[in-house]
Amino acid sequence: MPASQTVLVTGGSGYIGGWCVIGLLQQGYTVRTTVRDLAREADVRAALGSVVDPADRLSFYAANLTSDAGWDAASEGCDYVLHVASPLGVPAPKDPNDLIVPARDGAVRAIKAAIKAGVKRVVMTSSVAATSPPFGAPEQTVDETIWTNSDDLRHGGYSRSKTIAERAAWAQMDAVGGSTTLATVLPGLVLGPVFGSDFSDSVQVIQRLLSGKVPGLPRLGFSLVDVRDVADLHIRAMTDPAAAGQRFIAAHEFAWMADMAALLRARLGDQAANVPTRKAPNFLIRLAALFDRDLGSVTASLGRKQIYSSAKAQSVLGWSPRPMEETVLDCARSLIAKGLV
Repeated sequence: MPASQTVLVTGGSGYIGGWCVIGLLQQGYTVRTTVRDLAREADVRAALGSVVDPADRLSFYAANLTSDAGWDAASEGCDYVLHVASPLGVPAPKDPNDLIVPARDGAVRAIKAAIKAGVKRVVMTSSVAATSPPFGAPEQTVDETIWTNSDDLRHGGYSRSKTIAERAAWAQMDAVGGSTTLATVLPGLVLGPVFGSDFSDSVQVIQRLLSGKVPGLPRLGFSLVDVRDVADLHIRAMTDPAAAGQRFIAAHEFAWMADMAALLRARLGDQAANVPTRKAPNFLIRLAALFDRDLGSVTASLGRKQIYSSAKAQSVLGWSPRPMEETVLDCARSLIAKGLV
């Protein structure tokens, strides 16, 4: 029963990690979570407590992706580990290794500690960025059989870090996993309600639209997924025997930025007064990217409609993602309610 089982969630102060903690607590599990600095415990506990009452079932451990310290203590006595912690990709660092090294080494550290503790399963958060088709390939619906070529330097540091870290996790598990099994979850653009100011880079898409920081709408689109559904898929992959040794894409409907902007204006009225209506032509974005490294990371995606299939998660694990409209609007309303726009 969940009440007698303990789950470690790495990176519980983050957006996906926090919602995994919330989902587990709601289902009755005892939860541990890692933060880089225990001084953050009070703030994180308060933010999570705004959604669910953890009672005495939540504890905090200090652990860092770049150090061996703390991982064994956090994992000891746990039944499962959700390894969600990963370095942030925005703004993009000048040196891709600033993302690649901690993502890869942190994954290996988390998995080594989990195996040593004898946990039943590790579920690791990867990304659809680790399932990119080759450059120049015709548009296609992507599934879990596709891997990003991390040797192709045209892929940004974030995509390469996610791919390299996930491959390192599989290699580590294949080498010494024993009775511990691994599953990975690969989310698309993660949106949905925020429980505090420490949210995912992806939420900035909605935050920037609402605040008017996007002067025009680029021809950029994303396969969206609700953060609550991402957490749900992690928990399903944690306990279902069929998930062992499997990758699962967590993505749902595709939407252009113009679609999201139109939805916000139509449903939020005056609260969406700053949402832009003008479109930004591709050539203008490419020109601006010469001076803005963050824009440079998205120019290859301009005008490209990349669809990611979650059919496997739905058929194997019974996962059922919610509609795009609910995800976008809940994200926007939570940002507004918390004064974050």
